[in-house]
Amino acid sequence: MKKLFLAIAVLSVTAVSTTNAQTRFLRFGLKGGANLGKLDGQGYKDGFNLGYHLGGFAQVNLTKGFGVQGELIFSSNTVKTTSNFGEVVDPENLNDPANNNKKIKLNYLSIPLLANISLGSPRVKLQVGPQFSALVSDKNVFKGANDAFKGGDVSGVAGLWLQLPIINISARYIIGFTDVKGVNTLSTDNWKNQSIQLGVGVTL
Repeated sequence: MKKLFLAIAVLSVTAVSTTNAQTRFLRFGLKGGANLGKLDGQGYKDGFNLGYHLGGFAQVNLTKGFGVQGELIFSSNTVKTTSNFGEVVDPENLNDPANNNKKIKLNYLSIPLLANISLGSPRVKLQVGPQFSALVSDKNVFKGANDAFKGGDVSGVAGLWLQLPIINISARYIIGFTDVKGVNTLSTDNWKNQSIQLGVGVTL
C-alpha cells in the first residue's frame, strides 16, 4: 500500500506539471483546520472526535467552470473505543481493561485528487473525488495486538470550496472505503474511517 501511495504521489505531481503547460491558470496554496473523525465499526464510539489537518494544494483550471485539485495533507484523527471493546471485538486477545474507553490517535498522510465544479459562481466549487492515505503512526495501540491498523486507506471525498481573493474556506465529508482493521477479531464488522473536515487556507 505504501508503494502504491508513493506511485500516486509521483503521478499526481507529474500530471499537474504536464497539465500546467496546457492550461490557462494554475494556483497553489496552503490549508489547515479541524478534523471531526471516528471509526465506523463495532467496538468504537459513534461520536465524532476533534483532530486537525495541515497541508498544501495545487489547482488547475481546465475550463471556466471545471478544474482539478490535488493536495498533500497530514491529518491527525482521534477515535475512542467502547466500555466493552474487548468483549465485543475479541474476548481472547484484546479483552484487556486497558483497551476499553481508549483514546487512539491515527495519523495519516493523504492525497485527495478532486474535481472542482463551479456552482453558478467561479468562487463556489463542488469538490468530489478519491483520497489515498498512508498511516504514518498510530499512538496508544491496543494491549494484546501489534499492528492493529492497516497501513493504507482509500476514501471518497465530497464537499464545498469557497475561493475568496486570497483566503479559501472548505468543508468536506470523507468516507472510508477500506477496512483498516489489521488484526483478526471475532467481530465480522469492518473498521472504516469517517470524518468531517473544515479548513481555512491561503491561495498563493
